[in-house]
Amino acid sequence: MIAPIGGGMKAFDNEFKRVGSSGGELAFLYSGVVSHYSMSAQDVVTLWGRLDAHRVHACVGGGWGVDALLGEQTREHSDLDVWAPAADLERLFVAFSEVGIDRIFPWPGDRPWNFVLHDGGRLRVDLHLYEPLADGSLHYGSVVDGGPFPAEALAGRGSVAGVAVRCESAEWAVRWHTGYPARAVDHHDVPLLCQRFEIALPEGFEPIAEPLVRGHQG
Repeated sequence: MIAPIGGGMKAFDNEFKRVGSSGGELAFLYSGVVSHYSMSAQDVVTLWGRLDAHRVHACVGGGWGVDALLGEQTREHSDLDVWAPAADLERLFVAFSEVGIDRIFPWPGDRPWNFVLHDGGRLRVDLHLYEPLADGSLHYGSVVDGGPFPAEALAGRGSVAGVAVRCESAEWAVRWHTGYPARAVDHHDVPLLCQRFEIALPEGFEPIAEPLVRGHQG
Protein backbone atom coordinates (compact mmCIF):
# COMPACT_ATOMS: atom_id res chain seq x y z
CA MET A 1 0.00 0.00 0.00
CA ILE A 2 1.07 3.60 -0.56
CA ALA A 3 1.57 7.11 0.74
CA PRO A 4 2.59 9.31 -2.13
CA ILE A 5 2.98 12.36 0.08
CA GLY A 6 5.10 12.10 3.20
CA GLY A 7 5.01 8.60 4.59
CA GLY A 8 4.61 5.05 3.46
CA MET A 9 2.10 3.48 1.17
CA LYS A 10 0.53 1.62 4.07
CA ALA A 11 0.40 4.75 6.18
CA PHE A 12 -1.70 6.34 3.45
CA ASP A 13 -4.02 3.37 3.04
CA ASN A 14 -4.24 2.72 6.75
CA GLU A 15 -5.98 6.01 7.33
CA PHE A 16 -8.92 4.01 6.01
CA LYS A 17 -8.18 0.33 6.51
CA ARG A 18 -6.11 -2.44 8.07
CA VAL A 19 -2.40 -2.99 8.01
CA GLY A 20 -2.09 -5.64 5.35
CA SER A 21 0.09 -8.70 5.73
CA SER A 22 2.34 -10.08 3.08
CA GLY A 23 3.58 -13.62 2.94
CA GLY A 24 6.38 -15.54 0.96
CA GLU A 25 8.14 -18.86 0.43
CA LEU A 26 11.58 -19.29 1.98
CA ALA A 27 11.01 -20.17 5.61
CA PHE A 28 14.74 -20.05 6.34
CA LEU A 29 14.71 -16.36 5.40
CA TYR A 30 11.47 -15.30 7.02
CA SER A 31 9.05 -16.98 9.37
CA GLY A 32 5.76 -15.09 9.31
CA VAL A 33 2.29 -15.47 10.74
CA VAL A 34 0.63 -18.67 9.57
CA SER A 35 -2.13 -17.95 7.06
CA HIS A 36 -4.20 -20.13 4.77
CA TYR A 37 -3.76 -17.50 2.09
CA SER A 38 -0.76 -18.04 -0.13
CA MET A 39 0.52 -16.58 -3.37
CA SER A 40 3.29 -18.60 -4.98
CA ALA A 41 5.59 -17.48 -7.75
CA GLN A 42 3.67 -19.64 -10.20
CA ASP A 43 0.42 -18.02 -9.06
CA VAL A 44 1.92 -14.61 -9.79
CA VAL A 45 3.08 -15.72 -13.23
CA THR A 46 -0.39 -17.09 -14.03
CA LEU A 47 -2.15 -13.91 -12.89
CA TRP A 48 0.35 -11.70 -14.72
CA GLY A 49 -0.27 -13.70 -17.89
CA ARG A 50 -4.03 -13.18 -17.65
CA LEU A 51 -3.62 -9.45 -17.01
CA ASP A 52 -1.27 -9.13 -19.96
CA ALA A 53 -3.64 -11.09 -22.21
CA HIS A 54 -6.41 -8.64 -21.37
CA ARG A 55 -4.19 -5.58 -21.90
CA VAL A 56 -4.27 -4.46 -18.28
CA HIS A 57 -1.35 -2.11 -17.62
CA ALA A 58 -0.61 -3.69 -14.26
CA CYS A 59 2.32 -3.22 -11.91
CA VAL A 60 3.39 -5.58 -9.12
CA GLY A 61 3.72 -3.97 -5.70
CA GLY A 62 4.10 -4.94 -2.06
CA GLY A 63 6.17 -7.95 -1.08
CA TRP A 64 6.12 -9.57 -4.49
CA GLY A 65 7.21 -6.24 -5.96
CA VAL A 66 10.27 -6.38 -3.73
CA ASP A 67 11.09 -9.94 -4.74
CA ALA A 68 10.55 -9.04 -8.40
CA LEU A 69 13.15 -6.29 -8.07
CA LEU A 70 15.51 -8.72 -6.36
CA GLY A 71 14.89 -11.29 -9.09
CA GLU A 72 14.21 -14.09 -6.62
CA GLN A 73 11.74 -15.09 -3.97
CA THR A 74 13.04 -14.34 -0.48
CA ARG A 75 10.03 -15.05 1.73
CA GLU A 76 6.48 -16.34 1.68
CA HIS A 77 3.64 -14.16 0.42
CA SER A 78 0.01 -14.34 1.44
CA ASP A 79 -1.24 -12.08 -1.36
CA LEU A 80 -0.30 -10.11 -4.45
CA ASP A 81 -0.40 -6.32 -4.54
CA VAL A 82 -1.41 -5.03 -7.97
CA TRP A 83 -1.42 -1.47 -9.25
CA ALA A 84 -3.64 -0.72 -12.25
CA PRO A 85 -5.22 2.28 -13.95
CA ALA A 86 -8.84 2.70 -12.93
CA ALA A 87 -9.75 2.70 -16.63
CA ASP A 88 -8.52 -0.92 -16.87
CA LEU A 89 -10.74 -2.19 -14.04
CA GLU A 90 -13.31 -3.97 -16.21
CA ARG A 91 -10.62 -5.86 -18.12
CA LEU A 92 -8.90 -6.67 -14.84
CA PHE A 93 -12.11 -8.19 -13.46
CA VAL A 94 -12.43 -10.37 -16.56
CA ALA A 95 -8.78 -11.46 -16.35
CA PHE A 96 -9.00 -12.45 -12.70
CA SER A 97 -12.40 -14.12 -13.06
CA GLU A 98 -10.81 -16.56 -15.52
CA VAL A 99 -8.75 -17.98 -12.66
CA GLY A 100 -11.53 -17.81 -10.06
CA ILE A 101 -10.61 -14.52 -8.37
CA ASP A 102 -14.08 -13.10 -8.73
CA ARG A 103 -15.24 -11.74 -5.37
CA ILE A 104 -14.41 -8.96 -2.95
CA PHE A 105 -12.75 -9.86 0.34
CA PRO A 106 -14.40 -7.62 2.96
CA TRP A 107 -11.99 -5.44 4.95
CA PRO A 108 -13.11 -2.63 7.26
CA GLY A 109 -12.52 0.67 5.53
CA ASP A 110 -12.18 -0.58 1.96
CA ARG A 111 -12.37 2.20 -0.59
CA PRO A 112 -13.11 2.28 -4.35
CA TRP A 113 -9.40 2.74 -5.12
CA ASN A 114 -8.13 0.04 -2.75
CA PHE A 115 -9.85 -3.26 -2.04
CA VAL A 116 -9.06 -6.97 -1.93
CA LEU A 117 -10.21 -9.60 -4.40
CA HIS A 118 -10.06 -13.34 -3.70
CA ASP A 119 -11.07 -16.75 -5.02
CA GLY A 120 -12.85 -18.02 -1.91
CA GLY A 121 -9.85 -20.21 -1.16
CA ARG A 122 -6.19 -19.25 -0.82
CA LEU A 123 -5.62 -16.60 -3.52
CA ARG A 124 -5.92 -12.94 -2.59
CA VAL A 125 -5.09 -9.78 -4.57
CA ASP A 126 -4.74 -6.36 -2.93
CA LEU A 127 -5.77 -3.96 -5.66
CA HIS A 128 -4.61 -0.33 -5.93
CA LEU A 129 -6.28 1.83 -8.58
CA TYR A 130 -4.84 5.11 -9.80
CA GLU A 131 -5.68 7.71 -12.43
CA PRO A 132 -3.18 9.51 -14.68
CA LEU A 133 -3.07 13.30 -14.42
CA ALA A 134 -2.46 15.84 -17.18
CA ASP A 135 1.06 16.59 -15.91
CA GLY A 136 2.09 12.94 -16.26
CA SER A 137 1.86 12.07 -12.56
CA LEU A 138 -0.56 9.54 -11.09
CA HIS A 139 -3.32 10.15 -8.55
CA TYR A 140 -4.13 7.61 -5.83
CA GLY A 141 -7.00 7.97 -3.37
CA SER A 142 -9.98 10.26 -3.15
CA VAL A 143 -10.05 13.87 -4.28
CA VAL A 144 -10.02 15.00 -0.64
CA ASP A 145 -7.60 12.55 0.97
CA GLY A 146 -5.57 11.25 -1.95
CA GLY A 147 -2.56 12.68 -3.68
CA PRO A 148 -0.26 12.48 -6.68
CA PHE A 149 2.93 10.54 -7.08
CA PRO A 150 5.35 10.32 -10.04
CA ALA A 151 4.73 7.79 -12.78
CA GLU A 152 8.31 6.54 -12.42
CA ALA A 153 7.32 5.07 -9.06
CA LEU A 154 5.60 2.28 -11.03
CA ALA A 155 8.26 2.09 -13.75
CA GLY A 156 10.43 -0.58 -12.14
CA ARG A 157 11.38 -3.76 -13.96
CA GLY A 158 11.84 -7.12 -12.31
CA SER A 159 11.09 -10.80 -12.71
CA VAL A 160 9.12 -13.52 -10.95
CA ALA A 161 10.18 -17.11 -11.64
CA GLY A 162 12.07 -15.84 -14.66
CA VAL A 163 9.10 -13.95 -16.12
CA ALA A 164 9.62 -10.22 -16.67
CA VAL A 165 7.11 -7.97 -14.85
CA ARG A 166 6.52 -4.29 -14.25
CA CYS A 167 6.92 -3.41 -10.61
CA GLU A 168 7.46 -0.50 -8.24
CA SER A 169 10.84 1.18 -8.56
CA ALA A 170 13.32 0.32 -5.82
CA GLU A 171 13.44 3.84 -4.40
CA TRP A 172 9.68 4.11 -4.13
CA ALA A 173 9.30 0.57 -2.82
CA VAL A 174 11.58 1.56 0.06
CA ARG A 175 9.68 4.80 0.62
CA TRP A 176 6.35 2.97 0.67
CA HIS A 177 7.65 0.54 3.29
CA THR A 178 8.21 3.41 5.74
CA GLY A 179 6.11 6.09 7.41
CA TYR A 180 4.21 3.64 9.63
CA PRO A 181 5.22 1.20 12.40
CA ALA A 182 7.42 -1.32 10.62
CA ARG A 183 6.32 -4.94 10.59
CA ALA A 184 8.54 -8.01 10.47
CA VAL A 185 8.14 -8.21 6.69
CA ASP A 186 9.24 -4.59 6.34
CA HIS A 187 12.38 -5.28 8.38
CA HIS A 188 13.00 -8.13 5.96
CA ASP A 189 12.25 -6.30 2.70
CA VAL A 190 13.74 -2.84 3.19
CA PRO A 191 17.34 -3.83 4.04
CA LEU A 192 17.43 -6.21 1.06
CA LEU A 193 16.34 -3.47 -1.33
CA CYS A 194 18.73 -0.94 0.18
CA GLN A 195 21.63 -3.35 -0.07
CA ARG A 196 20.91 -4.41 -3.65
CA PHE A 197 20.22 -0.93 -5.02
CA GLU A 198 22.60 1.07 -2.79
CA ILE A 199 19.81 3.08 -1.18
CA ALA A 200 20.33 4.75 2.18
CA LEU A 201 18.78 2.60 4.90
CA PRO A 202 15.86 4.44 6.56
CA GLU A 203 15.98 5.18 10.25
CA GLY A 204 14.80 2.29 12.40
CA PHE A 205 16.01 -0.45 10.04
CA GLU A 206 19.04 -2.66 10.58
CA PRO A 207 21.46 -3.60 7.80
CA ILE A 208 21.65 -7.19 6.63
CA ALA A 209 24.11 -9.17 8.72
CA GLU A 210 24.90 -11.68 5.96
CA PRO A 211 24.38 -11.83 2.20
CA LEU A 212 20.98 -12.99 0.95
CA VAL A 213 20.71 -16.77 0.83
CA ARG A 214 19.49 -17.81 -2.58
CA GLY A 215 16.76 -20.41 -2.82
CA HIS A 216 14.43 -21.97 -5.35
CA GLN A 217 11.38 -20.17 -6.62
CA GLY A 218 8.15 -21.54 -5.14
